[in-house]
Amino acid sequence: MGRSGNLPYLIRNKWLYIFLIPGILYLLVFKYLPMAGLVIAFKDLSLTKGIVDSEWVGWYHFETLFQSSNFYRILKNSLLLSFYQIVWGFPAPIILALTLNEIRHMFFKRITQTILYLPHFISWVVLAGIVMSFLSPSTGIVNHVLNTMGFESVPFLLKPEYFRTIIVSAEIWKEVGWGTIIYFAAMSGIDPTLYESATIDGAGRMRKMWHITLPGISATIVILLLLKLGNILENGFEQIYLLYNPMTYATGDVFETYTYRIGLQQGRISYGTAVGMFKALVGFTLIIMANSVSRKLSGKSIW
Repeated sequence: MGRSGNLPYLIRNKWLYIFLIPGILYLLVFKYLPMAGLVIAFKDLSLTKGIVDSEWVGWYHFETLFQSSNFYRILKNSLLLSFYQIVWGFPAPIILALTLNEIRHMFFKRITQTILYLPHFISWVVLAGIVMSFLSPSTGIVNHVLNTMGFESVPFLLKPEYFRTIIVSAEIWKEVGWGTIIYFAAMSGIDPTLYESATIDGAGRMRKMWHITLPGISATIVILLLLKLGNILENGFEQIYLLYNPMTYATGDVFETYTYRIGLQQGRISYGTAVGMFKALVGFTLIIMANSVSRKLSGKSIW
């Protein structure tokens, strides 16, 4: 015992560091090494000349982006979708976790958790097909109910005003159960004697939830909210690409889909890189600001 205590920390915990190797390699290969390609945003990339020999154009692609008529539409769509996801999607797993935590019948609780986790493992391709089937004007169950009530069928997926609601609702349904796992882990770290003391003092379930459980997971809530704010321009590509169409570009076109169309389909790789770089810089700035504000107001922060 004494000898192991004198060994260097790295050697004594070598297996922990060995288990970190795959994650570190993933970050290096897929996150940090590609950053060298950001220089493409300042060049007029020619696939025949390569990155090094392509013409240097400086801030031209960023100026083109800010002067584009599509920029403010895409920025507005991205911010609104993220805002709706934060307002409706962020509290959903918290409320669900608090609710499930109050269930005392363990068998029912586990079955419920399993059912709620399942949508997370459904790919967006399959889920998009399910959404299309539900909302189909001719065979969808939603329009069938509307027809039964005397209303005409509505082509929901062709209506720009419904697109954001469809996307946010689908994302909540898919991820709300999985999102509770982190909050359950945070709840497991709350001292049980606090609940026992509250019971002796006559506190009911709601008071325990409000004064013990919520404060106990508040640090986790703040950290996840900060990370969410840092990704405020990240709306996801798959779900939007699979469900949107030219009819819903007005409310559904975001930076991910715009970059895909411009960069890959139209071959404007340098311009697409500039769009992605702008989005990353905005996210980085927001997470720094949100972290600073949180640390000053609540004393909780990521670093």
